[in-house]
Amino acid sequence: MIRNVHVDIDHAPYSILIGEGLLQSVEPLIALLAQKRVAIVTNETIAPLYLAGLVAQLEAAGVECQSIILPDGEKYKTWDSLNLIFDALLTARAERKTTLVALGGGVIGDMTGFAAAVYQRGVPFIQIPTTLLAQVDSSVGGKTAINHPLGKNMLGAFYQPKLVLADLSTLSTLPQREFSAGMAEVIKYGLIDDLEFLVWLEENMDALMARDVDLIAYAVERCCQNKARIVAADEKETGQRALLNLGHTFGHAIEAGLGYGVWLHGEAVAAGMVLAAHASRALGHLQAADVDRVINLLQRAGLPVVSPALGGERYKALMAQDKKVDAGRIKFILLRQLGEAYIGELPEIAIDTALLAGCESSK
Repeated sequence: MIRNVHVDIDHAPYSILIGEGLLQSVEPLIALLAQKRVAIVTNETIAPLYLAGLVAQLEAAGVECQSIILPDGEKYKTWDSLNLIFDALLTARAERKTTLVALGGGVIGDMTGFAAAVYQRGVPFIQIPTTLLAQVDSSVGGKTAINHPLGKNMLGAFYQPKLVLADLSTLSTLPQREFSAGMAEVIKYGLIDDLEFLVWLEENMDALMARDVDLIAYAVERCCQNKARIVAADEKETGQRALLNLGHTFGHAIEAGLGYGVWLHGEAVAAGMVLAAHASRALGHLQAADVDRVINLLQRAGLPVVSPALGGERYKALMAQDKKVDAGRIKFILLRQLGEAYIGELPEIAIDTALLAGCESSK
């Protein structure tokens, strides 16, 4: 069964196809090519698993393929890696109608999308996400970026793909730690505005972690539906799309503070969501039982719920470089209640309370 979620952006609508074995039948991808020429960007981990099969199918349909294989890991989400893509495209004389195909997780998707937005002022690109995190979140919505030593995803562009092809079969090769990291983003959707889904996750988390394919398919579809709805209403994050960043202001500080790649993005987001829950309680919105509920669900997904001891001043300095800073004020995503997020500011005492409750230094 192939599930189809439509992203209804006026100037660039596209489909998210979700199902098993989609990499074995790539006609939907071929149908969207502006010319029969693609550049597939992947990494050293994914290439041995899926690249040859994808190339074989495309070449059998008369599509000329170029492969660009990058190092694997968040620490390589940099200008240097981006330039490797540009070097390869320019050397091969890729044209404006050459489609870039991102085959991999969030790092590959973000960098390929950014390269597509910039190369010759914009070329088509298609997402083939191979991690749970990428399938439910980063491949959808057109956010593309690279990291800077002073901040995560600070350099990028909003640039929509022509298609997202989410083959659930690729999750069978995903290490357990990566699968758990993706589950952080799944849980996020329930917390921000889908209480019914949050309850469903609580009821089904054990089976999800055992990788029940039918349940995973439903979860991926539900997350994509939620994100598609939010992105269609606010493509460039001028309002409600920022709600998708629950846990990310704290989480990005964790990633930058530890060094990119020490914690996976989803792990940092999980700990960040716990800090956001503690902060929401400090404001009087959540009860202790609500915070415990968030922590318990994340723990069942195999995720960290205690943040590293970076120190309060270091956290604040890193968060001050977040993209959601407006007129010098940090905007946080907080919870009025479970299933209802909002954008707000935190008094310093609430930040201190959250860090005291949720960081290693207080344990």
